[in-house]
Amino acid sequence: MTTASEHDSALVRAMARPEPEEKVARRILDAALEQFTTFGLRRSSMDDVAKRAGLSRVTVYRRFRNKDGLVEACLLREGSRFFAQLDAAVADLPSMEERVVEGFVVALRHSREHPLFGGLLRLEPEVVLPYLTVKGGPYLSATTEYLSGHLRRAQRAEGRPDSDTGPLAELMVRVAVSFLLNPAGRIDLGDEERTRAFARRYLAPLIGV
Repeated sequence: MTTASEHDSALVRAMARPEPEEKVARRILDAALEQFTTFGLRRSSMDDVAKRAGLSRVTVYRRFRNKDGLVEACLLREGSRFFAQLDAAVADLPSMEERVVEGFVVALRHSREHPLFGGLLRLEPEVVLPYLTVKGGPYLSATTEYLSGHLRRAQRAEGRPDSDTGPLAELMVRVAVSFLLNPAGRIDLGDEERTRAFARRYLAPLIGV
């Protein structure tokens, strides 16, 4: 039986893998992303995706067994793209504090602007909300594990004593999700400079805690 931690690690590996090399699979996923973000998940079918991709429904079903499998593959690919963006954004930053700040900015920007995550939240909130709240455990854990690994590597590169980076990584994910779900409030993260200032003041200091 697979444990929760093994499932989360498998999810991290899946989200961090390169995009499918097979051209037809990429074509289907491109069509699925466009279909889902235009019409939502409920109003989209495998036939709709096949038509948008210019392929037969048999071809789509051969590569993705059902709609749930196609949605999951689409989410994993977009998660992989997010990880790549995050890697690029923090790769050359000299300190762990700066990586925390910029990582938070990138995570919040990505979740707000992405057509599948932020877009579906606006288009079809009743479908998406459970995956960001009560059903969001696997993705929360996977993203936390990935960010924690980033922080751990930065910690070692700077010669800092080893410490548990998991709580800070999880806090960053939870705060980003909270602001995505309800941006209104006394804390104004309306632009990236305010977001950086918030992360610099409240998140970066937690590294030394």
